[in-house]
Amino acid sequence: MKSSLTSSLLQRLLDLIMQEIPSERAIVVLVNEKDQIVFKESRGIARLKNNDICQDIIKRALAENQPIIMNDLNPEPYFCNSTNNLRNALCFPLVIENKSVGAVYLDRNVGLEPFSREDLEFLIAFSRPVSLILKNRPEFREIGEKSFGIPKTFPGGRSKAFCRILTLVERIKDSDASVFICGESGTGKELVARAIHQNGTRKKGKFVAVNCAAIPELLLESELFGYAKGAFTGALKDKPGLIEEANGGTFFMDEIGDLSLHLQAKLLRFLQDKEIRRIGENKPLRVNGRLISATNKNIEKEIERGNFREDLYYRLKIISIEIPPLRERKEDLLFLINHFLEKYCKEMKRERVYFSPRALELLMSYSWPGNVRELQNEIQRCLVFSEEDSIINEEYLSSRINPQKECSTASSYDFFQGRAEFEKRFINQALECWNYNRARTAERIGLSRQGLFKLIKKHKIDVVKKSKQKTQRQ
Repeated sequence: MKSSLTSSLLQRLLDLIMQEIPSERAIVVLVNEKDQIVFKESRGIARLKNNDICQDIIKRALAENQPIIMNDLNPEPYFCNSTNNLRNALCFPLVIENKSVGAVYLDRNVGLEPFSREDLEFLIAFSRPVSLILKNRPEFREIGEKSFGIPKTFPGGRSKAFCRILTLVERIKDSDASVFICGESGTGKELVARAIHQNGTRKKGKFVAVNCAAIPELLLESELFGYAKGAFTGALKDKPGLIEEANGGTFFMDEIGDLSLHLQAKLLRFLQDKEIRRIGENKPLRVNGRLISATNKNIEKEIERGNFREDLYYRLKIISIEIPPLRERKEDLLFLINHFLEKYCKEMKRERVYFSPRALELLMSYSWPGNVRELQNEIQRCLVFSEEDSIINEEYLSSRINPQKECSTASSYDFFQGRAEFEKRFINQALECWNYNRARTAERIGLSRQGLFKLIKKHKIDVVKKSKQKTQRQ
């Protein structure tokens, strides 16, 4: 993988970085598609061992696709095995097509100032032509063409829950069986439906989508089934319905829980006979379309209330996919953040930008009640307000995510202050999620009860008071 041109380029890169950003050590690494280091070049003091903290920081930057600044590291017990007085570290990933192919790492010891925003901005500016040159090298040219097992039409993440959905999509994509997708609003139900269509045998046909809650009931029947000329006032010519348009393809019905009982009966007939009748016609039309439906409602409860037909429900639910909310798959957040940054930077014709460490921490600790749609909108909003900045700081975040209206300062990069703030928010959110049951909360977040109690005491969290406040809100 290493060529003489690539090696020479990266050596000169390190020399320039050392001139512009005073550091005791500078390292550049390149990795393959399995994140294995295939090239490494260093400058400066080489006295630190290979297993020191720099490897952990580089691995984290590669995994997150985001820059990392850590200052005042030495007092932290985790780093006590280092006898080199390491105090400050800065790591920036080299990204090609939303995939980290390498990283630049710098560190400073006692006597030098902490790394600053200006240092990070220099690395961002300098990395852009370097990433472009690497992208055009033969050894990296295929990076942009690889999907790494994740369809580009289906941005979701790499969590176990998401991988299970991917596996299911792969199994059912070529079937004609009806698919029922359930999940909260904004979880990406239509994306799953499109992934099934675009990766299956019906991809040459149309993907036709309709939101049953967005069209008035009186119009929805004609939209779904079409009508014949003269069927009603204004019907000046025959009009095919959306189901008919999906012949040979896939018909996706979102918010199917809002469908009226009358239209449920007509839809059941279509599922049973694969035939429809336009309004005003007696002649049935044969339609070979696969139906995928979705809802954020609890259909079982709607059946109990008499609002949904049980026989239709079982026809729709031959194959069922449940998409968990984003708060239950936090490990997908970084993947999605980077995906949408890449997507909207390209649409806005901007260079790739990055979140500051503090802004990224706030994004990661937020519960995302609006799920992927809310995250997508937030990133789009941040890019608009940040204008031409290469770093999105915490002041650009919406008030829901940054309720304290924090602004970027030199102290924003304080490692211990940032960790303490994150701990407090994380414990508060975990307690609220599990109704302030301390034993259950400790079990779900992987702490012992004693460990959780220590953190509650450390951050002075009044569990009884907060539990009462939550009960009153409900």
